[in-house]
Amino acid sequence: MLREFKRPQRLMGNAFEITVVSDDEKIANSHINAAIEEIRRIEKLLTTFNDESQTNLINKNSGIQPVKVDWEIFELIERSLRISKITDGYFDISYGGIDKSFWNFDHNMEQLPDPQSIKEHLKLVNYQNILLDRENQTVFLKEKGMRIGFGGIGKGYAAEMAKHLLQNHGVVSGIVNASGDLTTWGNQANGKSWTVGIADPDNSKQPFSYMNITDMAVATSGNYEKYVVINGKKYSHTINPKTGMPVSGVKSVTVFCPNAEIADAMATPISIMGIDAALHMVNQINHLDCIIIDDQDKIYSSQNINLK
Repeated sequence: MLREFKRPQRLMGNAFEITVVSDDEKIANSHINAAIEEIRRIEKLLTTFNDESQTNLINKNSGIQPVKVDWEIFELIERSLRISKITDGYFDISYGGIDKSFWNFDHNMEQLPDPQSIKEHLKLVNYQNILLDRENQTVFLKEKGMRIGFGGIGKGYAAEMAKHLLQNHGVVSGIVNASGDLTTWGNQANGKSWTVGIADPDNSKQPFSYMNITDMAVATSGNYEKYVVINGKKYSHTINPKTGMPVSGVKSVTVFCPNAEIADAMATPISIMGIDAALHMVNQINHLDCIIIDDQDKIYSSQNINLK
C-alpha cells in the first residue's frame, strides 16, 4: 500500500521538507537520507560561510587570478549568466558585495544604508565581469572586491538535484520543498496530482488559491517573510542589483516551471523588473508562468494561468 513519507530538515540555512511515495517505510527513509546528503554536498560547494568553499576561493581571488572549479560550479555559473542575460541583469549572482554589508534585515536595522556607499559598491555588481574559461575550467571575477553568491538560485538547484537523485533511485513520486521553493514529480499516494497552495502575502499560513501540479516546480518570492520597516515603510529582503535598494510595490511572486533551479532564479527578477515588463518576459518563455500580487493586492498572472 503506497504511503507518503515526509521529513522536515534544516539545510542550507532553510527549512526543507522531503516527501517520497513508497510502500516501505525503511526504503523510503533510506531514500530521504540520500536526498539530505546530496543537499548537504551542494551546500558545501556553494556556501560563502566556509573559507574553503569553491565559491569563497573565487571571491578571494577577485581581481587577482582565475580559479579552477568543479564542472558542477562552472556550469551553475554558466546557467546563472544565461539567466542574467534573459532578465537584462535583474538576476545577478555578483550582487554578493551588496546585500550582506548593507542589508541584514534583522530588527536592529533602523535606518537605510548610506546611498553614496551603496553606489560605490554597485560598481562591483555586473555579471558581465564574471569571466568563464571553459577550456581551463576557471572562473575569474574581473574587479577586485567583486563577490558572487548563490542565494538566488542555490535552493532551487539543490531541490532539483535531490529530485534527480531520488528519481535515479527509483522513487516514482515525491516533493522536495526547499523552504517554499519546491519541485514535484509523479502523484500523491492516492493517485491524484499534488496540490500546492499559493501563499497569501498578508497571511502566509492561509493560501489564497490552490493549484494541482505534477512534474512541476514552484518558487515564491515575497516581502512577507523577511523585511524591515523604517519610518513606516516596509522594505523587502529582495534587493534590486541595479540600485542596491530593496524592492517595493510587489508583495509576492509565484513562479511555475518544470525546473526548480530556473523557478527559483526567475522569482527574484520577476519581482524587481516591474509588472508589465515581467509579464511580457514570462509570456515569451516556454513552460514558464507566474502570479504577481502587488501592494494593492491586485493579482496579475501570465497568459497560461487559470486561477481557480
